Amino acid sequence: MDFANRRLYLCTPDRPDLAKFLQEVIDGGVDIVQLRDKEADAAVILDRAAIALEVCRTNGVPFILNDRPDLALSLDADGVHVGQDDAPPALCRRVLGPNKIIGLSTHAPDELDRALEEDVTYLSAGPVAATPTKPGRAGVGLHYVAEAVRRSKVPVFVTGGVTAAGIPALAEAGVKHFVVVRALTEAEHPGRAAEELRRAIDHYVT
Repeated sequence: MDFANRRLYLCTPDRPDLAKFLQEVIDGGVDIVQLRDKEADAAVILDRAAIALEVCRTNGVPFILNDRPDLALSLDADGVHVGQDDAPPALCRRVLGPNKIIGLSTHAPDELDRALEEDVTYLSAGPVAATPTKPGRAGVGLHYVAEAVRRSKVPVFVTGGVTAAGIPALAEAGVKHFVVVRALTEAEHPGRAAEELRRAIDHYVT
């Protein structure tokens, strides 16, 4: 799987139209999907993640589960994404094996320092701007994101308020990989929104 060339990463909560929604945004250009549900119990997450996984596998898109390497293993998901307070990447790697995707969130230089020593597939950096999906967390700005991109040997996906209009400035800072939540999950026409994001990425990212 050529992960480094994937650019448009959807992080979505569960929703009633999950399969339809995922198909629309994948058709529009999303090439990585993460299901993020902090509240549901394991049985519900497994049930809903299986639906998402089927859509992703049909379309050749990696499917990543948030927080839970045990459930990712049970599903044979493509990987797991963890934050600073979740299961450590080394444990995720032991659970899932050498070939699965492990992603790790970073928000500050000290976290980046530690993350650069981890056996991960990618890092995320942000949020660039404060966002309701990360309540209480201030925006880190472009300087930190640019530092993460410059120092990391693995892809760095920027998070926090990513929009098509904001991609030129992010690309100028060196960003090549983008995590999107609300620009797709709250869009009236998710497929069109994905197409707009993808056009901007393909135009500005070299």
